Parts: sequence; C-alpha cells; structure tokens
Amino acid sequence: MDILVKAPEKYTNCTIKLPTSKSISNRLLLLNALSYSPYEIKNLSDSDDTKVMLEVLNSNGNVFDIGAAGTSMRFLTAFLSKVVGEWVLTGSERMKQRPIGVLVDALRQLGAKIEYDEKEGYPPLRIFGSALKGGDITLPGNISSQYISALLMIAPQVENGLTIHLEGEIISRPYIDLTLNLMEEYGVKAIWQGERTIIIPEANYRPKPMSVEADWSAASYWYEIAALNPGIEITLQGLDKNSPQGDSAVKDIFKRLGLNSKFTKKGLIINSEGKLPENFNYDFVNQPDLAQTVVVTCCMLNVPFSFTGLQTLKIKETDRINALITELAKFGYKLSTNDKDTLEWNGVKEEVSNSPVSVDTYKDHRMAMAFAPAASVFKTVLIKDAGVVSKSYPAYWQDIALAGFEISEI
Repeated sequence: MDILVKAPEKYTNCTIKLPTSKSISNRLLLLNALSYSPYEIKNLSDSDDTKVMLEVLNSNGNVFDIGAAGTSMRFLTAFLSKVVGEWVLTGSERMKQRPIGVLVDALRQLGAKIEYDEKEGYPPLRIFGSALKGGDITLPGNISSQYISALLMIAPQVENGLTIHLEGEIISRPYIDLTLNLMEEYGVKAIWQGERTIIIPEANYRPKPMSVEADWSAASYWYEIAALNPGIEITLQGLDKNSPQGDSAVKDIFKRLGLNSKFTKKGLIINSEGKLPENFNYDFVNQPDLAQTVVVTCCMLNVPFSFTGLQTLKIKETDRINALITELAKFGYKLSTNDKDTLEWNGVKEEVSNSPVSVDTYKDHRMAMAFAPAASVFKTVLIKDAGVVSKSYPAYWQDIALAGFEISEI
C-alpha cells in the first residue's frame, strides 16, 4: 500500500490519543511471563511487535517467526534459553541480517545451548532451553541496549543472579534504566555499582497489575508537524510527565526548534513559536529512535545540523543512516556521514523538479512516519509501502488526517 500525503490549505488544531509504548509493553509481557502473573496488562500496544510477543508467549508450538520485530528477537532469545525445550526463532530477511552474536555469546557463558541454523552470528536460532547459571559477564556498552535488557530481565532467575560489566561508551542508557525500573515494579531491585556494573540478585519476581502509558516516540511525529506549521496547536493524550521512557527527551530537543510543551488536564499541548536556531548540534546516543524525525524536521526548516551518537541506526529495521541520506537527496538535501555515527547537513539545498517526491521506506516504520509531514513543505509526498507504520503506530494515517492532511491510498 502506497499513500499520497497532501498538505491542507489550512491546518486543524487536533487532539490525538497516542498509541501506548511498545517498549514498555514488550518488557511487561516478558516480566509477566517470568513472574507467572495472573494479571492481564492494561493498555497493551496494538503494534505488530507487541502482537508477535503475545503470540509467541501464548503459543503451544516451538517454531516462531517474529518477522521484523527486533525487540522480540532479542528478548525471546534470552527468555527461551531458560525454558526447557527445543525452540526455533526466525524472522524476515532483514532480521536474518541483523547481528545477534553478542547476546548469544553472553547466554552461552551462562550455560545456554544455542545454534545458528544459517549464518554464524545471525538468526534463525535453534535454542535448547535449560537452567542457566549466573556469574560475571562483560559486554561492550555500545551494543544495542536490547541485548542488555534481555539479559537483565532473565538475570533474577539464573542461579546466583548475574553481574554485568559494561565496557566503553554506554549507548541508549535510558532503555536500560527503563528495564530496571520495570523489574523493580515486579519486586527485583538491581544495583548500579559505579557507572558500568549492574548487579542483579537471584530472586523471584512478584506479579502485580500493570498498565502501559502512551509512547513518547510516537509523540515525536506530532512535534515535527507542529514545528513545520507554526500556529497549529496539538494536544497529545496519554503521556506521562515523569515517564521513564528515554524518548520523553523529545520535548527538550524540540524546544531548541521553537516548540512549546505544556501539560494540562486535557493532555500535553504543543505549538511552535517559529523561532529557529542558526544550526543544531545534538548527540542522540540516548535517543536514537528520535533521530529520523529530527533530521527530517531540520531539513524541512532549513536548519543546518551535526548529529552524533547514531551508531545503532545502521542495524535497525534498515540502515537508517544510508536511508536518510538517500531519501533526503530526493528533496534536495545532501547529507554527509563518517559512516559510523554521524549525520550532517550544511544548509545548502538543491532544487528538485519531481512532484510528488516518492519516499521509499525500506520496511521501516519510522521512515514512513518521519517523512510524511514533509508534505507541509513540499505540498504532496508519496510514501511507499505505507503500511509499515503498523509496527509501532497502526493508526498513524488516520491520526494525521485529523490535523488536516489529505490521505489517499494509491
């Protein structure tokens, strides 16, 4: 399904009920399973990733195709390693290109037996679940935080618990803290020893009723829409002012782009003053999932930028650094990179003649959602394979229509 997004002549103030957080939902599902909880989690995300987790955890089978759900692949690899039985975890072609060797090696140190069915270091995996023994393990801090979170959640249920030492720069630290926060809700308190060591005791999780808050990552697209349309007022419902989600930093990031954020009884109200910086520098090491939104926003506002901390973008649903470079070039913005963790734009824009500009999404939900608001500047934008938004925000197209965008399925 391709969608043509057309900007309205006049934008409409709107109130949006945001989707709930898939990051929290997937962690709670695993913690519920580990605690043998009798309680149903309220307000679970309706995203594809969360549906996959539910299907696997409720399945009577032993072969699981989790599609493009990266979080599910990492969390379930650790979970199934301690569940007695033989399990097969596979996924989409892109999933088979996403490395998982660091997590598998760590689990093997705990006694897990895991084999690669195809390419060494990548899914699909064949897991022979059994009791695991804890101890000390050392991991690089610049790996995906999902590897670390997967190990943290099973740690209380391995013999003698687990001590994790992180070496070098720690990226996406807020996601690690989110995991530890939710584990504490289930009665297990981990200890940070200094800045690089986490000690998790052997313990039993205590089940409790839990509910999922709205997704701050999803809020970022509304900040983008507000930034590109000064004067529009958007109310976002369901967000927690004191959220443990790292992407709640979106309100501070967009403040530098002239956005006001105000919590009221109706929700979080955002609008733009239209004041822009001469240039924008930021380190996304703790909020990599916000990078695409901010990159596209800055280009559309003609704000030169230099962004760092993007190393994990290369192993997401697609290589997001290259995808951004390729797609923004279609709009006349030529970005540069060091091929590791940076993206820059010098403020020079070339004229383009193609209308509408056609955006390839690379089976990446965040590419679709970050580029759709570009219609505010380019009048119409064609989003290819627009159904990918179901991975995290299934109602995205219906919701942006509430702001006045004309959405046509092609």
